[in-house]
Amino acid sequence: MAAGGGRAGLIIEWILRDREGLWRQILLQSSLNTILRKMLISSVVSLAIYGLVLGASAGPLQAIASAVKLPLLFLLTLAICLPTLYLFNLVFGARLSIRQALALVLVSITVTGALTLAFAPISLFFLVTANEYEFFKLLNVAILMLTGFVGLSVMVDGMRGLNRLSGHEPQPPTHPAYLARPAHSANPESHPHPETPPHPAPKPAGAFDRPVNTRLLYVWVLLFGFVGTQLAWTLRPFIGEPNHPFQLFRDIEGSFYGNVLHTIASLFS
Repeated sequence: MAAGGGRAGLIIEWILRDREGLWRQILLQSSLNTILRKMLISSVVSLAIYGLVLGASAGPLQAIASAVKLPLLFLLTLAICLPTLYLFNLVFGARLSIRQALALVLVSITVTGALTLAFAPISLFFLVTANEYEFFKLLNVAILMLTGFVGLSVMVDGMRGLNRLSGHEPQPPTHPAYLARPAHSANPESHPHPETPPHPAPKPAGAFDRPVNTRLLYVWVLLFGFVGTQLAWTLRPFIGEPNHPFQLFRDIEGSFYGNVLHTIASLFS
């Protein structure tokens, strides 16, 4: 199979269609710089387009600002949280390189970016047909939370894929003849020489001596989510209020979660 950099089509297609091949290349660190570059470009472009939609409710200046700030939000969150992921895995014995850790997090951001781009027409539709600031804000918060959750789930699947390829998790069954015997095999005399299971395949180059700690990974995912939401609150507004002057940033007051609850309450008041 060709490397990610040599494949025709978009990197997101490869991620969604052939994850096992992607995990194998990350494990081998084959053409990894090319893969990282393609994922970075894909995620920045997708998130920038969605940022344009977010800011469109408050005019062109807010749209341009949000197109810059939304990719920046994800990349800054990556920069803040990546050292923790890398060092924690080293402490617990997994030989995950910094480039492999970066690749896995970028897979998550690339998937998130592609999904937000897929939701952009829906967000734009409600912006045009139901131009209500509180509803539009909650809609896009829900979209970003959903797409972020899916993206992080793909990253967790990638960590498990690296463990599986390194021989630390069972491979999917590939010998149905061994697993499913005919009905007459219940008679021991019909099989004087029972079949033996196939020999395990040798570990590929770059396989981890010890598995990546998936429990620790779930803690890191929560950390990534908290850092991302707090950073989003710091970089706001992404959705400018109509009929208000343009603001690149706002004063830091309150919290993201308190503001979301207040917005929900205002819809029913």
